[in-house]
Amino acid sequence: MNTRKFLSAMAIGSILLTSCSNDDDSPAPINEEEVITTMTITLQNGPETVTLQVKDEDGGDGPKEPVITVSGDLKANTEYAGTVVLLNETETPAGNINEEIEEEADAHQFFYEVEDKLGITVTYNDKESDYITNGGEDPVGLKFVVKTTAAAEGTFTATLKHEPKKPNNGTVTDAGGETDIAQAFSIKVVE
Repeated sequence: MNTRKFLSAMAIGSILLTSCSNDDDSPAPINEEEVITTMTITLQNGPETVTLQVKDEDGGDGPKEPVITVSGDLKANTEYAGTVVLLNETETPAGNINEEIEEEADAHQFFYEVEDKLGITVTYNDKESDYITNGGEDPVGLKFVVKTTAAAEGTFTATLKHEPKKPNNGTVTDAGGETDIAQAFSIKVVE
């Protein structure tokens, strides 16, 4: 083997070894946002169930407008057990986004905002430690309790934040983070 070929092979080998070093400055992996096409909030008191749903078949990025439905009215002076389910129906079978929220409970929180005139209170009924080992006592909001008072009409808004400040004061404005989904529902409380 002549000297030129040998030196050329060594030069190429050293370039390859240098480019494969462990000190690369590649960015941290990006946690992609979830595609959420459907949010269903179920409020239940015994056999009575009221469902609030937003369905956006193109996941909020397309031209189609979301379809918002409320199945009925809430009753005054009543307590409802609330749950929320998020789906990605662009996949078959539909992807259950709740599983990801549970796995990353410390990085997610639902916020429920109610117009004052409704006289409704919302209380969290779950916390991070319900879903993850070494989770804290901060709420997640997949489960909650709604208490109504007198008859009224107004807006009930559900917002899911990704990487909110925890603990926070329970409001979206204090939470920071990124909004995964937010929807306002017009609801009525009847006597």
